[in-house]
Amino acid sequence: MTLIEYASFTCSHCARFHETVFGALKRDYIDTGKVRFILREVYFDKFGLWAGQVAQCGGDLKYYGIAGMLFSEQKSWIGDGTEPVIAENLRKIGIKAGLTKDQIETCLNDTARAEAMVMTYQKNASADAIEGTPTLVINGEKHDNMGYAELKKILDAKLGG
Repeated sequence: MTLIEYASFTCSHCARFHETVFGALKRDYIDTGKVRFILREVYFDKFGLWAGQVAQCGGDLKYYGIAGMLFSEQKSWIGDGTEPVIAENLRKIGIKAGLTKDQIETCLNDTARAEAMVMTYQKNASADAIEGTPTLVINGEKHDNMGYAELKKILDAKLGG
């Protein structure tokens, strides 16, 4: 079974989902191999794109760890909402995640990659008719944001137990 989450790193509801639901989802379904989880980034603003660039900068091995930091520390890195503060705070998250300053700058300045990320987002979000975040797509069936108990019911029913 595959669960795709469409989320923006600047979406407060997405951060709340990761704070209140994702830990149990990971423990009970992802880590046990019952569910394959895919995070698909949504870019409502340049800051969400910048955060995605930092998350993807770590490659496959660090991606979900950095994504988790971006959600759990969202209020801190967004700070006062100004470009210089956000850019500096995203760099700090990258450093904390073990990236070098050069790696971070290379990733943040890679406009071709940023354009490709936006194109991928638009293609996927259009194909799945995504209108808001977080949106969950469970084996092709779209669901709005929900709590863990409700999600568990859906997953258990689809898993046959």
